[in-house]
Amino acid sequence: MHSLTANELTLGYGDQVIIEDLDIEIPKGEITVLIGANGCGKSTLLRSLARLLKPKGGDVVLDGEAIAKMGTKEVAKKMSILPQSPATPEGLTVHELVKQGRHPYRGFLKQWSKEDEDAVNVALASTNMEEFRDRSVDSLSGGQRQRAWIAMTLAQETDIILLDEPTTYLDMTHQIDVLDLLFELNEKDGRTIVMVLHDINLACRYAHHIVAIKDKDVFQQGRPEEIVSCDLMHNVFQMKCDVTFDPRLGTPMCIPHGKGRCIFNNQNIKAAATQ
Repeated sequence: MHSLTANELTLGYGDQVIIEDLDIEIPKGEITVLIGANGCGKSTLLRSLARLLKPKGGDVVLDGEAIAKMGTKEVAKKMSILPQSPATPEGLTVHELVKQGRHPYRGFLKQWSKEDEDAVNVALASTNMEEFRDRSVDSLSGGQRQRAWIAMTLAQETDIILLDEPTTYLDMTHQIDVLDLLFELNEKDGRTIVMVLHDINLACRYAHHIVAIKDKDVFQQGRPEEIVSCDLMHNVFQMKCDVTFDPRLGTPMCIPHGKGRCIFNNQNIKAAATQ
């Protein structure tokens, strides 16, 4: 199982520094979720971990070697990334999209092999996309389209999968559908999954490990049940909330303070608390 760490990592665009002297170790075989306020650097950090952004300082280290010194195909055989809202060429079928995940294994003289086709078929089956294999990607629903892209990353056959906001623009049903799929991939295959999520309650439900980013560095990290608190939410998001527990799974659940219709009076609240 491959290891992924960052040492004294500094990232930015032009003269602007987004992440500074950050150290992080991604737990092997677990789901890690990056959280933080808008603009804190979550996606920037994910891009750097995938070698899509060159650090201003420090190193991303994959299996003990600085990723900047590794060959592109070598990295792509160990780690895949699904960016936020990827663009699909018009008319491309699901099968054609998923086949692109085999690019790291292709060569100028290497023909498409049974091994390649088997990997594509397994990826389609794992994401329940077999029946859509001949459909154009742009004809699919948002949730189906996201599953097609995840199938492409699975065809790449990497132990580490990075995803930037994989539930963006999806309704609640499709958000749960995608996250359930990723959870099952982790449970079944032991894949290391790192993703950016905005929904704290979903992050708490699916993550083994949460990394909260603030002020260009890791503010706090650990298991959701150990670190997600009113203080963390106030410090990282400047939001007052109550933290209770999901009545179904027992994971932390944040209830933000704020305005809205209130159907409780004090007597209702006391009665509800005893149910």
